[in-house]
This record gives sequence, C-alpha cells and structure tokens, in this order.
Amino acid sequence: MTGSAASLGLRSGSYGSLAAAVGGGRKAGAAAACRPLRGEKDRLQLLHRALRLGGRRRAGVLLLLAVVSAAVFSSLFAVVKDDSNSISIVNNYEVPNAIQKSVYPSTTRPLMMSGNQYSTSVVNKIELPNRLHLTYANFTHPCEGFSVPPPLVDKKRTGPRPCPVCYVSVDQAFALMPLQASPSPVVKNLNYVSEDGVTANLSNLGSGFGGHPSLEQRNKSFNINESMTVHCGFVRGKKPGQGTGFDIKDDDLLEMEQCRELVVASAIFGNYDMIQHPRNISEFSKANACFYMFVDEETEAYVKNSSSLYNNNKVGLWRLVVVRNLPYEDPRRTGKIPKLLLHRLFPNVKFSVWIDAKLQLVADPYLLLERFLWRKNTTFAISRHYKRFDVFEEAEANKAAGKYYNASIDYQIEFYRNEGLTHYSPAKLPITSDVPEGCVIIREHIPITNLFTCLWFNEVDRFTSRDQISFSTVRDKIRARVGWMPEMFMDCERRNFVVQVLPLTHNPLCHSVLPHLFWLHGCLTAGTNKLATKAALYFILGVLLPAAHVKLTSTSLLLTLHQAYHRELLEQMIASGRMPPSGAVVVTDAAPSRKVRAGSRKATPSKKPSVKRKKEKKSSSRRRLPKPVAGGLGAM
Repeated sequence: MTGSAASLGLRSGSYGSLAAAVGGGRKAGAAAACRPLRGEKDRLQLLHRALRLGGRRRAGVLLLLAVVSAAVFSSLFAVVKDDSNSISIVNNYEVPNAIQKSVYPSTTRPLMMSGNQYSTSVVNKIELPNRLHLTYANFTHPCEGFSVPPPLVDKKRTGPRPCPVCYVSVDQAFALMPLQASPSPVVKNLNYVSEDGVTANLSNLGSGFGGHPSLEQRNKSFNINESMTVHCGFVRGKKPGQGTGFDIKDDDLLEMEQCRELVVASAIFGNYDMIQHPRNISEFSKANACFYMFVDEETEAYVKNSSSLYNNNKVGLWRLVVVRNLPYEDPRRTGKIPKLLLHRLFPNVKFSVWIDAKLQLVADPYLLLERFLWRKNTTFAISRHYKRFDVFEEAEANKAAGKYYNASIDYQIEFYRNEGLTHYSPAKLPITSDVPEGCVIIREHIPITNLFTCLWFNEVDRFTSRDQISFSTVRDKIRARVGWMPEMFMDCERRNFVVQVLPLTHNPLCHSVLPHLFWLHGCLTAGTNKLATKAALYFILGVLLPAAHVKLTSTSLLLTLHQAYHRELLEQMIASGRMPPSGAVVVTDAAPSRKVRAGSRKATPSKKPSVKRKKEKKSSSRRRLPKPVAGGLGAM
C-alpha cells in the first residue's frame, strides 16, 4: 500500500450529509404547518402592535427584556454540537437478478430499498428451512470490482458525506456467515480479574468498578500469552450485572444470556439522547438478532411517559434494560461499559454491532457483518475519523470543544508520549489512521477482540473518557506482539448505514416552544401575518436561541428540525401499526414546484389578487421614517 491520499482516506471533495427526499413540497408543507393554533393569532397581533409602538426610547427596555429572556432560556436549552447531520441514506447497489436466481432460485428479491423512509422493514420475510452455506472461494461475489466513486464537488455542501456501499442480500449474507469462529492469534483462553471481598489499592488510578489496577498490572496486561487474566470491569459481585456496579435485574440477565448469534446494542444515560428506531431491518434479523438498549432509571421514566411504543420494556425493536447503581457520575464514561464490554454482558453472543444512541441504523445488521467483517476476513471493524488522523490533533480538538478537563487530557497525552506515541504520518502504513470515529463498532467475539476492548476500557477507566485518544496506544501495543489490529474503514461508508438525527432536548419548555417555532416558519412561508411572524422569528433565531447556544442560523436548518420533529411522530405511528392522517404533509428540502422561464434563474412571481386596504393612520412619532428599500424584506 502506498502513502497516497486515497490510501489515507483523504478526498478532493467531501462526502457530506445528503438532503432527505420525502414526498411533498415546501409550499404545501408550509401551508399544512400554518394551521392556526388557538390563541396564536391574538398573540401575533399583540406582538405586531408592540413592535409598532416601541420607539427609540423603549428600545433599551426591549433589549433588557430580551437579555433577561435569553438568560432564562439558556439554562433550559441543550447545547447542540454536531459535525454534521444526515437524515437520508444513499441508494444501495442491487445485486443482479441473475446472480440471485443462481443462488436462490425461489427468491428474486432486490438487495434493499430506500424509497420508503418510514417503513420498519423493506426486505421481505426470509424463510430458510435448510440453511445454504456459501464460501467466498466458490461464490462469485456481486460486489467484486466495485469501487467508491469520486465525490461530487459542490461548494454549497461542505463537510463529510456518505458514499455508496455495495451490499449483498440478507439471505446471501446469512449463507456467507462462517460456520466456525475465526482463529484468535496467540490468545486462546481469556479470564477476568474478580476481587470480590478483596480491598483494592485506592491509591491507584481508575475506579472500583475497574478494580484500580496498578501501573505494573496495566503494563503486564500487554504481554500477550496463550492464557491470560486481565482487568475488564465488573471486578466485584458474582457475575457481570450482579453486585458489580452497573447492576441489572436477574430476569434481564437471563434473557441476555439467551442471545446466541448477533446483538445490536446502544445506550442512553442521563436522558440525553432520544431513542432512534432502526429502519430497513429484515424479518430474518428481527427474528434472529437481539436489539438491546441500556438505560438508567431517569431515561426509563421519560420513555415510559413520552413514548406510545413502550410496552413491556420494549420500544419498537429495542429491548430496554434498566441499569442501576451506576459506577460513574459521568454518563459518557458509563456508556463506555456496554460499548466496550458487550462480550461480558452477552457471554454467548458470536457477533455484535454497537451504535451510539445519537445514530439511527438504516441497514440490516447482517449486511454490515458481511461487508465489514466476513468479506475482509477480519474480526474487528471501526471507522476512522473523517477529518483527523493524529492523536495529538484529536486531543487539541477535544480541549477546544470542552469535551473533558484540559489538564486530564494533557496528562494522558504526555503519558502516552513518554511511552513512545508519535504523530501520525504515511510511514505508519498500513495503519491508515490513529483516530477512530468510535460511534460504531462491528466485531466478532473471540479472545483477541475481547482482550483488545478490555484493555481499551482499562485506559478509559484510568485516564479520560475520550476513547479516541487511547485507541491507537492499545492497538499498537497489541499489534507489536501478535500482529493483529482492527480494520478501519472510511467514515463515508459508516455514514451510509447510520444517520445522525438532530437531537431535541427533553426539557418540557423546549418541547413546547419548538412546535410554535415550526408553526411560525410555516406561516412566514405561506405569507400569513408576514411582518409580525418575521419579527417573532428574528427575535427567537437572533436573540433567544443563540444566547442558549442552539445553532439555528438559517431556515434550512430550521426545516431540518421540522423534518426530525414530524418524522419521529410518523415513525412511532407506523411502528405501532397506526397509519398517519390522510392530510399529513411532510416538509422537505425539495424546492416548491414552480414554473421557471427559460434562461431565468428566478421563478416567475405568482400574481397576487388585488386587495383593498384602508388608509393607515400616520404615526404620532416625529421621527422621519426611512425610505422603503426596493424589494422589501428579503426571505429569511
């Protein structure tokens, strides 16, 4: 492999978020969104009059009120910090029908369909009475010769973007599943430290949940042997989830032990994220894969009171597992337990797919196993960061974004530097990056991958919770001894099968304000009470939300919020078996259908009916009004 830009994943353009293409135009959606709310008309008229009466002398009072309101709102709104937002998926390449017929004569089903954005399953039910096993040696793979096309250069769309990924069908993926576990290099028998009743040395770094391993014990754990015993969390209690911290009910533990083949897992602690329902999941995966969402009591209470899909600890496909006696105060550090230690929570599972709660899975999990594990003959897959490849740059970015205490990050980086950590360069090839995008992990549960995630977790427990910083150190130490390392695929491929939905805070006031904000935007687009509506929107977008650190600077992003808000409602209705109302209209980024004259960039203005207006009274203010600007107020 050469040190070219392509090998490093650098691209001349950028694969970023693609706009969703859901039916309905902007004008129709705005008209539907502008249905009058009770009392809102009177409020807008009152606001309009107040703005007209407010002169220069009262500007200071209005500004003071705005500052006070901003201070109140800033304590109630959540901070939105996302690199990108994507609410659609790229069409996947279909397997030729001739190949499908040759493999499965009784089925002629396309790979996947992405036209129905709200369907919980677009792959037909799979019935395999006698499992057909295929090997890559005797199978003509339909994706052979496929390569990612170069990104489209678009100055208006900057940032990361999804790229096409070639998948096989679900039944082909199942047939290509290895019958035996992959060989584990060197490590054959992995055991875990249990210190029930033993007092740990509290002077060592780490936590009681991790066992406070000493520096000597840490260094010894990197000496890879055929049989090993290492710290891997859950050091106290009878077994993981029983008296260890991160405690789980016995009924849930028993059910988790019944999961045998594949588990798709996620977690929400501190009621920070909203549950994202997987889409495009086949009936076969629904019947054979386990979908588990770990939550704390606070999140469980919110889900019970807010979701109409909650039924017997299940929300859609997700099986909720309530965790008590959390070992960390930091929800992000607590979330690293199920993220990195799934092999301890699900001792009988062969494969796992971890997805951060902020992401929505939009591809069948068996397709991911075939594409990123079995096809490449690897056992651990994670995407590399879309922008940063160097750990030192990642550390500085974390400090700039306030992800963790700067002193703690500096201490960790200096510790790794003394151990030999260097800046990333093409000289490290075939290693393509030192920084992962750790929101998705696809892996097989074998001793070497279990050891890797145990040691990775020990670094998170010992230092900061920013697992991107410690990833390369653990990888390089294991690689130096056994020659094994995780597979890192392009971030644009990750964005093909998971999408990030803009989070809406759970605060009741925020939920009561945002629908009104969307309604005001619809009124503005439809031309209803334009002056008063525009004044209200300017006040909210320009004063309240910026002061609350909510980044809503354009109507396009406001429209994205509108889509996310209504999509959640539609998905819940469809997933629960209810049909959306016939008059429901979804607003999209698609331009309204208007006739455009040849050679003109602007749409032909529609002719408005003449309306007689009464002569307005002159203002009592003596100040001279400014001359009207041609064109009036522009669109926001």
